Amino acid sequence: MHIMKKFNLITLALASLASTSFTSQAVELHSQIGIEARYFTQDPAQSEQTDTQGAIRGEFEFYWDLGGNGNNFIFKPYFRADSEDSERHLIDIREAMYLHVGDDWEVRAGVGKVFWGVTETLHLVDIINQTDQLAAFDGEEKLGQPMVQLSLIRDWGVLEAFVLPYFREADFAGAEGRLRAPLPILDEAKYEDDDEENHIDFALRWSHTLGDWDVGLSLFDGTSRQAEFLPTVTKDGLALQAFYPQIQQAGLDAQMVSGDWLWKLEAINRTGDLITDYTAAIGGFEYTLVGLFDSDMDLGLVAEYSYDDRDDAGVTANQNDLILGTRWVLNDAESTEVLMGFSQDLDYSDTQSLFIEGSTRVGESTVISLDAWFFTSDDPEEISYNVRKDDFIQLDVAFYF
Repeated sequence: MHIMKKFNLITLALASLASTSFTSQAVELHSQIGIEARYFTQDPAQSEQTDTQGAIRGEFEFYWDLGGNGNNFIFKPYFRADSEDSERHLIDIREAMYLHVGDDWEVRAGVGKVFWGVTETLHLVDIINQTDQLAAFDGEEKLGQPMVQLSLIRDWGVLEAFVLPYFREADFAGAEGRLRAPLPILDEAKYEDDDEENHIDFALRWSHTLGDWDVGLSLFDGTSRQAEFLPTVTKDGLALQAFYPQIQQAGLDAQMVSGDWLWKLEAINRTGDLITDYTAAIGGFEYTLVGLFDSDMDLGLVAEYSYDDRDDAGVTANQNDLILGTRWVLNDAESTEVLMGFSQDLDYSDTQSLFIEGSTRVGESTVISLDAWFFTSDDPEEISYNVRKDDFIQLDVAFYF
């Protein structure tokens, strides 16, 4: 993201902060500092890349209770610095959000994060926030999004309306970074709409519990959070330029709990003047073996299938994939948990990936996480081919205070 755009976001957050009267005495501060080390097990595909990469990050949460009456304010600045890739350097406002809670309604205004979705490996319906592409490979981290949100809480469900006045571009790995496309991606993006990042987007979501089912229906109209990439000739050669079209998306997410079974489904239909209209879905289950072998440990068996009806398999890595995994929860004092999974592309038999995510707590304020991803792909037409040499193991130590 350009420096000026970062300052614009920070200015918006500080203006929201300054416009709020902090007369309360209840102020809380929670902080996290993390150190990560990443080791790539294969030689890089590009000559500029290295086998090791380190980073440090920090997130600080300030919470103010604004004198009661349902008013409070949350402010979460974030930073990241990387040892190899300058494109991973980031100063961000994850949240700078004013919240008022009424009897059956809520309003939020500022910079915030909203998550929609129920499945384990892919979140199709989650569209409010831009993904922080460089924070983690699984795409779970998000950039802060300027917004105004109104929620109505009724017997027939919760209705949420969003006005999103500013768009956040995604950042991509630089020449020294790994897990990237073979061609460089230009800093300057293109937009379908003349207002570019200042286009005002809108979203609406209804959610309700119907028997054993938790159901959500959503609509989005605005700038796509997923960039398309246009080949561009520059003075340095061929490159890619991110292009953000205008889209309309209808989404469904549903989850049912039945005994030890948890069933999940996400589906979207996306249309737009400059994109290929398509439908995509992911669904599956998690079955938990509670107290395995008469111990305190639980074992979850996870299976999901993802489908995308676009004919060009290079558009997405999840066009026809089966994912199988296990979740080990030790239920110990250290909250130890391990998720292991395997993904098989059903269109390209030689394309697979294996992932491991584990974490445990040490003492009262330190969490150690170990993540590993391994990729296999022999077909240049499949998008995973770009990361075939980027198998990595990552150790992360986070200190909370």
